[in-house]
Amino acid sequence: MRLLLDSFWRAVAYCMLPRVIVLSLLPLGLMIVLAAALGYFYWDAAVAWTRGALDAWPLLSSFWAWIGRLFSGDITSALASLVVVFAATPVIVVICLLIVAGFMAPALTRLVSERRFPGLEQKKGASFFGSVARSLGATVLAVIALVVSMPLWLIPPLVLILPPLIWGWLTYRVMSFDALAEHASPEERAALIRAHRVPLLCIGVLCGYLGAAPSIVWASGLLFAAAFFVLVPIAIWIYTLVFAFSALWFAHYCLDALAQLRARRAAAEASLAGGAPAAIEADEASKAALSQWGSP
Repeated sequence: MRLLLDSFWRAVAYCMLPRVIVLSLLPLGLMIVLAAALGYFYWDAAVAWTRGALDAWPLLSSFWAWIGRLFSGDITSALASLVVVFAATPVIVVICLLIVAGFMAPALTRLVSERRFPGLEQKKGASFFGSVARSLGATVLAVIALVVSMPLWLIPPLVLILPPLIWGWLTYRVMSFDALAEHASPEERAALIRAHRVPLLCIGVLCGYLGAAPSIVWASGLLFAAAFFVLVPIAIWIYTLVFAFSALWFAHYCLDALAQLRARRAAAEASLAGGAPAAIEADEASKAALSQWGSP
């Protein structure tokens, strides 16, 4: 719990750094171009197709007509726009996660390493292509899980539980691997992820819930059409900043856990090699190193 809370507040503090803010804004340009291009070429067609699909359901057509008379408006058209937005949101989330995992996460991990753990040895336990392959594999599994679980979203409590859980698992799998890719050996990485699986999954789930918050901004963009093109970029930037925060949280947690693991192993090796006096000296040295690494 100490490690979990300590890494949390450090991640919050690091999000205020100018370098992190700039990094969080860089993917925004790409996302704006992508969203604008998709909206320009496919928005009208997607809304029209969705509206036709809604009108094609005999059981619902009378319901839409009744709702339209009740509110004196084209409910089907508004609902079709909402469906398109909520269907596109997971795609935006996946793209943001891949951008953060592929470009921002390594830069943020280096930032944490340079500021907190300058003396931590880098054992290069994973390559860039290995990290990308793992991210893509986990993303495909998460998308499949989302598609399979969509019918369950009609049950009110589950729609608030299943998507954040799936995104949390994806964040945990991708971010924990990337945070340890440069510094930990394959054996150290496997040991840390196995020993800290529950806290890391909790971090991922909490970040998954944070990632669901910008959907409110998307919905607000539909309700206030005049501000749509202002609110949507804000939502995309919030997504990116949330994932940057996730990368920082995982980096602080994982690198701190790695430093403690190596300190304990060094103390154990010294105990076996030199007896009690050497073990005490090694333990004091490890505590001093951990105290130094614990500084901002």
